[in-house]
Amino acid sequence: MAEENRPQVKDRDISAEMRSSFMDYAMSIIVSRALPDVRDGLKPVHRRILYAMSELGMSPDKPYKKSARIVGEVIGKYHPHGDSAVYETMVRMAQDFSLRYMLIDGHGNFGSIDGDAAAAMRYTEARLSKIAMEMLRDIQKDTIDFIPNYDGEEKEPSVLPARFPNLLVNGISGIAVGMATNIPPHNLGEVIDGTLALIKDPELTPLDLMTYIKGPDFPTGGYILGREGIKQAYSTGRGSVTIRAKAEIEEVNNKARIIVNELPYQVIKARLIEKIAELVREKKIEGITDLRDESDRNGMRIVIELRRDVNPSVILNNLYKQTAMQTTFGMNMLAIVNREPKVLNVKEVLHHYLQHQIEVIRRRTEFDLKKAEARAHILEGLRIALDHLDEVIALIRASSNTEQAREGLMSNFQLSHDQAQAILDMRLQRLTALEREKIENEYAELLKKIAEYKAILADEQLVLDIISEELTEVKQRFNDERRTEITIGDEMILDEDLIPREDVVITVTHTGYIKRLPVTTYRSQKRGGRGVMGMDTKENDFVEQLFVTNTHHYLLFFTNKGKAYRLKAYEIPELGRTARGTPIINLIQIEQGEKISAVIEIESFDEPNNLFFATKQGIVKKTPLQDYVNIRRAGLIAINLREDDELIRVKLTDGHQQIIMGTESGLSIRFSEEDVRTMGRTATGVKGISLTDQDSVIDMDVVDEDDTVLIVTTKGYGKRTPMSEYRMQTRGGKGIKTISLTEKNGDVVVLKVVKQDEDLMVITASGTLIRTGIEGISTMGRYAQGVRIIHIREDDEVATVTRVKRQDEVEELDELEQLEESELLADPSLQTDSTDEQALADPIADQDEEEDDQNQTE
Repeated sequence: MAEENRPQVKDRDISAEMRSSFMDYAMSIIVSRALPDVRDGLKPVHRRILYAMSELGMSPDKPYKKSARIVGEVIGKYHPHGDSAVYETMVRMAQDFSLRYMLIDGHGNFGSIDGDAAAAMRYTEARLSKIAMEMLRDIQKDTIDFIPNYDGEEKEPSVLPARFPNLLVNGISGIAVGMATNIPPHNLGEVIDGTLALIKDPELTPLDLMTYIKGPDFPTGGYILGREGIKQAYSTGRGSVTIRAKAEIEEVNNKARIIVNELPYQVIKARLIEKIAELVREKKIEGITDLRDESDRNGMRIVIELRRDVNPSVILNNLYKQTAMQTTFGMNMLAIVNREPKVLNVKEVLHHYLQHQIEVIRRRTEFDLKKAEARAHILEGLRIALDHLDEVIALIRASSNTEQAREGLMSNFQLSHDQAQAILDMRLQRLTALEREKIENEYAELLKKIAEYKAILADEQLVLDIISEELTEVKQRFNDERRTEITIGDEMILDEDLIPREDVVITVTHTGYIKRLPVTTYRSQKRGGRGVMGMDTKENDFVEQLFVTNTHHYLLFFTNKGKAYRLKAYEIPELGRTARGTPIINLIQIEQGEKISAVIEIESFDEPNNLFFATKQGIVKKTPLQDYVNIRRAGLIAINLREDDELIRVKLTDGHQQIIMGTESGLSIRFSEEDVRTMGRTATGVKGISLTDQDSVIDMDVVDEDDTVLIVTTKGYGKRTPMSEYRMQTRGGKGIKTISLTEKNGDVVVLKVVKQDEDLMVITASGTLIRTGIEGISTMGRYAQGVRIIHIREDDEVATVTRVKRQDEVEELDELEQLEESELLADPSLQTDSTDEQALADPIADQDEEEDDQNQTE
């Protein structure tokens, strides 16, 4: 006996046991707790809360009841888990910032978008919302299956009838074992329109449905950037959308401020404000002077006050990039289908919902049919009794008891048990003529309904018509305007969007250092001033290139080796006025021995322009700008150079302009660019000017008849000459003299076409620069030697000259400049010799200009 009662012990591998047990647990979590059913879009806890409230009679027309009573009902009968989990779920269903269409009508403190928690369940009250009744409608008509609760003493619904596609309308999120779901809310009207369209045309694709279902519609509004993420999610079940806060820029008292009215979904307002304040304290965002929350019951309003001198668009873009004012919502449409988790596209979601509705309508129709047939059966018995009223009364009076009377009715009039009992239960008032008419009318109406119910059950199209009609009714009752706007544009904020659109100065040194700084760094001075230090160059280095551009323009870098590179101006680091700069090799992959010889700023490559090249040996070439759109990081060959030749200048032209070139020895030539045919990117070019063995081209520019030609020499002398003194010649000639050179003024370093309203920036090899107005430089003939425009020390010389746009305001000299000016007055060697300057400005008397021009022309 002891052997028989001993428990049976079976050997089992522990890994197999763990695997089996964990899989059982995982499936239980997936199916019974964490993931929604595709049919009603609810997890079990949501479904149990709604059903329990329905059973308690908490409809929208009834008074609110304490939340604690609801939670107790749910955990006592249906959901054997903690009360806090049930209450938190219930709270979320009552928050207008969590659900697009609230399923619970809460009364009291149910939390806020600031992240405040709801009041305790003993303080709050609730009831079902009106739209929640559509989730439960016809549940009493055997439309869904009921299953035993956790202890088998109660019944609970396995799914709700769900008279609208709640999975898409309200969305849901959940984390199961090894999988998660995250479905955004949508606009009710759009989802119903998509469902109706699918009923009419089952062949619609997910992308076709986007004609009706535009995209997620979050309860907190905001913007969705672009449609690509939506298309991907609707087609595959997975994708991501970028959500941006809705903000506007206001001007108040000549100051800008940013007003934030809507936030991305699930962003907590109080934490966002804290984050913005933290960025301001850490100086990661500069220009914000005040930050306050003016939200009230009428809506959200976050006010961000800005300084007068900042660009509000740049501040707003920085807020989008560095805070939760722009977030990404990862869509993963995972739901339970036939007790299995599946990732569904938008069409599959609606298809499974429609299959559920077809079953609901069929079961409801069958229920109504049975009820109508049962009632018609009773009415048929009553009609028989009324037709044989005297016999029925006599039979009942002659019967000794109820059972005998019922048996007599069943046998004499071929009635069923239920019909006979209905006759016995009939009140005397039903014997009147009016009541008889009511019975006849009711019976006729029931026959129509029975025929209608049978027709519905026999024709699926009629079922679909009913679904369409009821969905349309729901839309008419509960539809509202879309809250989230879908914008067309990039889904990412580019770095350039965070950079102000402003003019900047780019400098490049001889040994390859580059930097960017605001053009306002340099204040206008009078001609002859000593200037301010523009760059602290290292020994044997000097500034070679200086130009003015916009932060958002493209920069095409052309090197002396004939290669092209491309950057945007904002990609160049912004450094201080005296900083050396960043090695250009860190930004573009220039080769050993290469240096920048020309830079072209391009706002767009769409214009039909050309690039005009000039080399040190006088070779020129014209190539369409479009040939340089796709420039790799390692560069692109821009021109094939001859041996010992270098690229010295590149200009942007329209194909019909005139070109002027200048040489180191003071010669120049002017010709039409039409003399140069259009060539390919790798062509060498043709001769632009004929040079002597000792001469070389130092500059090239585009002609404008109303402008003047500026010549600057290495010793700091310069002049302007009217363009009319430079006659048109044929490409390839020797040119004409443009300046008289002596040991006093040195060689020509720059030839540029300048305007009267421009400023000039002159930089020396040591890094000193001066900014002066063009009008301050004297206009002289071609044979004049020029006037001093910058004082040069004996060990220094002019390295480069560039034109800059005239600034609206001319600032006063600061203390440093005043100190330098006083040093200038104290150093006689740096003062201008007016008699010497006048002598240099006078023409050389013994020079025969016409004879010289004839000798220089080919």
